[in-house]
Amino acid sequence: MRDGIGPARLRLLGGNVCDELQQRFGIGAKVLAGEVLLPDGTVADATTELPAGSHVYFYRDLADEVEVPFDIPVLYRDDDIVVVDKPHFLATMPRGGHVAQTALVRLRRKLELPELSPAHRLDRLTAGVLLFTVRPEVRGSYQRLFAEGKTRKTYLARAAGTATVSLPITLRSRIIKHRGRLQAFEESGAPNAETYVEELGNGLYRLSPRTGQTHQLRVHMNSIGLPIVGDSLYPNVIDVAADDFDNPLQLLAQRLEFTDPITGEDREFVSARTLG
Repeated sequence: MRDGIGPARLRLLGGNVCDELQQRFGIGAKVLAGEVLLPDGTVADATTELPAGSHVYFYRDLADEVEVPFDIPVLYRDDDIVVVDKPHFLATMPRGGHVAQTALVRLRRKLELPELSPAHRLDRLTAGVLLFTVRPEVRGSYQRLFAEGKTRKTYLARAAGTATVSLPITLRSRIIKHRGRLQAFEESGAPNAETYVEELGNGLYRLSPRTGQTHQLRVHMNSIGLPIVGDSLYPNVIDVAADDFDNPLQLLAQRLEFTDPITGEDREFVSARTLG
């Protein structure tokens, strides 16, 4: 790790490393500067040649990012996990143009935990309870809880519009998200997404997802005539400036419950945040 950020890993086509990195990515200068490493820690130089399928590592030059001006309160911490109350607008982990301004990198720096890793993910625009693992030895155990649907998650959402169905209701559909396309969409086929929706009054809804498809709650709420307030993707894509933090998505991961795979304890973590 370097300041909370791990190195990028590249798979090579084979041949001279410096030439390939320059031709493919324009970063041959990193080799000449001694900033490209082989898996065993050896520093690559201008003469290094590797076979196809080999990997090298280097640290990316980070672009300037707009600072997300919200703190990340820690709800719980022990030797295995850290549970935080993620704010809106902060991505869970590095992706695309969000690297330093992510919950993972900011927490690694703040807590001085270089091996911190997310056990699951919340969308950048969604706030609430988010769990990280502290040690690589326990990472798989907690990640499997989420992958195998062994957690109980409760969200709160504030929505506009009039429901086109009677509530409460269990929504089941097939949701697909293609890389490069901003919106996820529903299509015919075997359902892969399930959400239980309850109305709490005054435009507030409780959502209990049984699955975790990308944008699942936003897609399901929009599909029944209740788009979530502040949603810049559903029903329509709206351009929002990177430094505009005035209208957060009114979606909150309010509660997370599970049986701890290490201790066997029943765990429950609740966000201290409220929706506007």
